[in-house]
Amino acid sequence: MAVPKKRKSHSRTRLQRSHDALVPKAWVTCPQCREPMTLHHICQACGFYRSREVVAQEG
Repeated sequence: MAVPKKRKSHSRTRLQRSHDALVPKAWVTCPQCREPMTLHHICQACGFYRSREVVAQEG
């Protein structure tokens, strides 16, 4: 099993952790109903995904 030879400094530890920050979700508008939706997901308002109805909405 590999074991590190030397202790990692605080600076290097923080540099490595700089990529762990949370990023907000990307929102786009649905081309069918103009409601906000997340990328690569079915629209909750109309049930369309990439100009195709995936989920039939009631009402």
